Amino acid sequence: MGNGSSAKKSVYGGPGRRASAGPHRRISRRAALWRAVGLAAAAAGPWVVPASALGAAAPSNRITLGCIGVGNQGSQVLRGFLQQDDCRVLAVCDVNRASHGYKSDDQFLGREVARKAVDDHYAARRRDGRSGGCSACTDFREVLSRGDIDAVVIAVPDHWHGVMTCAAARAGKDIYCEKPLSLTVAQGRAMVREVRRCGVVLQTGSHERSNAVARFACELVRNGRIGPLRRILTVVGFWNKTAPPRDWTPAPPPGDFDYEMWLGPAPYQPYHKDRCLYNFRFLLDYSGGQVTNYGAHSLDLAQWGHGSEDTGPVEVEDAGSVFPSDGLFDVAKVVHFRGRYADGVELECITRADSVCARFEGSEGWVEYGYGGFKTHPESLKRSPIRPNDIRLYESPGHCRNFLDCVRTRREPAAPVEVGHRSASLCHVANIAMRLKRPLRWDPQREQFTNDDEANRMLARPMRSPWHL
Repeated sequence: MGNGSSAKKSVYGGPGRRASAGPHRRISRRAALWRAVGLAAAAAGPWVVPASALGAAAPSNRITLGCIGVGNQGSQVLRGFLQQDDCRVLAVCDVNRASHGYKSDDQFLGREVARKAVDDHYAARRRDGRSGGCSACTDFREVLSRGDIDAVVIAVPDHWHGVMTCAAARAGKDIYCEKPLSLTVAQGRAMVREVRRCGVVLQTGSHERSNAVARFACELVRNGRIGPLRRILTVVGFWNKTAPPRDWTPAPPPGDFDYEMWLGPAPYQPYHKDRCLYNFRFLLDYSGGQVTNYGAHSLDLAQWGHGSEDTGPVEVEDAGSVFPSDGLFDVAKVVHFRGRYADGVELECITRADSVCARFEGSEGWVEYGYGGFKTHPESLKRSPIRPNDIRLYESPGHCRNFLDCVRTRREPAAPVEVGHRSASLCHVANIAMRLKRPLRWDPQREQFTNDDEANRMLARPMRSPWHL
């Protein structure tokens, strides 16, 4: 596909496609059923329809999925949905046919690998050994145009999240979008508006919100078991890839890799293998480094435990971050920033080689949750019950499972669009403060910096024609 401005545009934000309908779009019979169930649920009160009540395992009642992006994270999410009996993956989409070059050397991923995995999975469960046929494509708009697909998984580089999410919402698809939700604060707010306007369900891939231990840790903090909260420490990891040197040489993209489509709305840059696939997260054109990678979990938990998941800090400043001076990668190599919320609670985020995710420090103790486990002081906090009248946070049976349940009931999922936006916004604001190397005041209601025009210009980015929100 070309990228000239003369290409015909559509509601999908790109050239050469016509939408079948506008805001009052045609939706599938199955999607209409879920919306009807949701209205009934809202009228009847707080109940959840069990899958068995709808005959959800029957082929006619399964939620149908299209998976857009099946690389390192996308393939993991795909496997999660394949384990759910009441959904069916009908299509996979990726600009890469199949290759190595992802997070680890042994990974061989791409759309054909994913298509075969889906077909093999369903064939193994059928007595006749037939798979039913999963389609594979390069252009995400082919998935969105299908009336037989109810929901989509978007697990592509961050610079595509805004365009694809808004297009999916306009197409009437419910959305599971990987974290971080957005590339910029402005894109995130546009995503919130479009999801709400179109009435679709969106689950952000902040899967720690479906972790019972993480929820309990945040409930302890929210219920004052460590006394008044004073400080939150969050941790992100070091770079886990090596940047090509300053004198890297452009090369032609592989024949089975649609580099033009991979770039999409991002600025044009010559191809290098370490620009794409897993390594996109180390370039500012496509992501925000480990702040938006790991920080989309640790900073999200910080706000969940603090109770600021619909707002953000009012001050943010660099505290010694380090950016590379040469090479292809340009995101912070060492992350270190501080923030302060309106209630005086301090936030700090650092690069550190340990398993801590978020640590909450109060006047009477602390709670720490991480990939290495759950710790408290005093130790007895681990046995502190959350009583019926205490603050109880959203309980999820699992991130994929929760999304499918919400597609049926039309309830808000564990990580809805506004929460995903606020967590990503904190990451973006922190990156701006670290890049500018000066303290910034942030107004989380207006989503603007106070009296800093340069910082405010960094809240949005132009998109390469013809892509738009």
